[in-house]
Amino acid sequence: MNETLLNKVIYQIYPRSFMDSNNDGIGDIQGIISKLDYIKTLEVDYIWLSPIYKSPNFDNGYDISSYFEINEEFGTMEDFHQLIEESKKRDIKIIMDLVINHTSWEHEWFKLSKDINSKYHNYYIYKDGINKSKKNIKGDVPNNWTSFFGGSAWEYDDITSKYYLHLFAKEQPDLNYDNEEVYNETVKVIKFWIDKGVSGFRCDVINLLGKTDYSNGKFKGGLTGYDKYVSTHKSHKILRRLQEEVFGPKKILTIGETVFSTVKDANIFTNKKALELDMIFSFEHMEIDAIFLKWFHRKVRFKRLINVLAKWQTEVKQNAIYFENHDQPRSISRWFKKYDERQAKLLGLLLFSLKGTTFIYQGEEIGMTNYPFSTFDEIRDIESKNVYEILTKNFKVPKKSAFKIIKKVSRDNARTPMQWENELNASFSGAEPWINVNKNLSYINVLNEINDSNSTLNFYKKLIKFKHENNILKYGDFRLNKVNNKYAIIERIYQNKVLGFIFNFTGKKTKLVLDFDILFTTNSSLKENKNFLLPYEGLVYQRKKNINDEI
Repeated sequence: MNETLLNKVIYQIYPRSFMDSNNDGIGDIQGIISKLDYIKTLEVDYIWLSPIYKSPNFDNGYDISSYFEINEEFGTMEDFHQLIEESKKRDIKIIMDLVINHTSWEHEWFKLSKDINSKYHNYYIYKDGINKSKKNIKGDVPNNWTSFFGGSAWEYDDITSKYYLHLFAKEQPDLNYDNEEVYNETVKVIKFWIDKGVSGFRCDVINLLGKTDYSNGKFKGGLTGYDKYVSTHKSHKILRRLQEEVFGPKKILTIGETVFSTVKDANIFTNKKALELDMIFSFEHMEIDAIFLKWFHRKVRFKRLINVLAKWQTEVKQNAIYFENHDQPRSISRWFKKYDERQAKLLGLLLFSLKGTTFIYQGEEIGMTNYPFSTFDEIRDIESKNVYEILTKNFKVPKKSAFKIIKKVSRDNARTPMQWENELNASFSGAEPWINVNKNLSYINVLNEINDSNSTLNFYKKLIKFKHENNILKYGDFRLNKVNNKYAIIERIYQNKVLGFIFNFTGKKTKLVLDFDILFTTNSSLKENKNFLLPYEGLVYQRKKNINDEI
């Protein structure tokens, strides 16, 4: 494992929702700059920015129309230069989101690709329809592949009389990496931003780049065709080449979003001898409450969650650790029935007990929750809208039932504005925000928590400091001592010392006799009674190594 990354903490910012400096209801780069001193108080090492490139925003920036321009709603390239410089002054590095599996359909390449004689036609994946006839002039879609956002992965284009591939929204056509010119264009994009001072990239759906062939594929996790494009030998080859030619020589940090990846896949991507990525995000722990698809949920069993985390901790050498991001519902709302500050601290302690690079998503450090959507009109997310349409039209699910399904797991839950103060729009903007502010801003906001020594925010600061300074937490091997649906005991072992973490996942006292030295707890005062855990309490202890001991 790359030891330089073991005690690092990365703070993800979703620019549209972080801070609005010009009162247009949309967060921007100057807004981020204005909050750098706040981010510095967290003592994080990197900021990861969700896309700020030029985009028509069908998928909030993950549909890029120009890789070399800043989206006007976020500011200018001069603003970005200032962000790099101001971050550097505070010893914070910047990670950009790298979205190279697809572009926007408004990208100049795609517009030019409509000319089948243009070189750009081969920048994308066009195929003729099958089973054409007088009654079926377009033909059927080229194969059975489905989109991650629902429906077919193929869209008919009237100009070319062909279908083009889009593994996500139809507004996001996939690039063709069988074309060497596409690879060369990608290299230009990456080098451009490295030259601007970017220190790393979070690589969006990066294991989908290489499609093997375009025949019908297998079904898995709600998708058909996954075996033709997920983590193929072609994708591995592209990533190794990028690492050797671009990322490696410049010592650029790379974090992969690699869908459907197993622990075996993770170790292939991060293998030191044939390095492709520094680390990848696991999705398995994000699926412990899903039934077949993420839209259909079952009751959370913490034993299942801890066991999945333990598997990745023990079997994967380089872990990117997270509970929240721009694509996931808020963890408190997801894993508990209703908000409790004790739960926010408990999940924070669990996150920081794990070995690897820790990711915090904006607002997670103050315990932000899901938004209480009351009507479908409040939904902004294109994925949620597409799935809602499929449920109601294709499967005849009543609109009320479809909305109930959508609102629990919509990506919009993570995209509500950052709650800075108990003021108008949470002091995110002086104008009406692009998406609603959560109604609990009166008691969940940064200003309240800065001034409360026992707040979730100040507990996160303590955890980050602890991660940076404690060698057992940095280097220690992972051991799952005990787990059930009521509590879990995790230990980290290094140089004959054990750092232990105990978590009570219930709202009741749990009997537990503990004779070791307690360093701190999630509660405001040091624990005096060692015979039980308080409701939703977590604690940290230290003892000498005896690997055979079980608590």
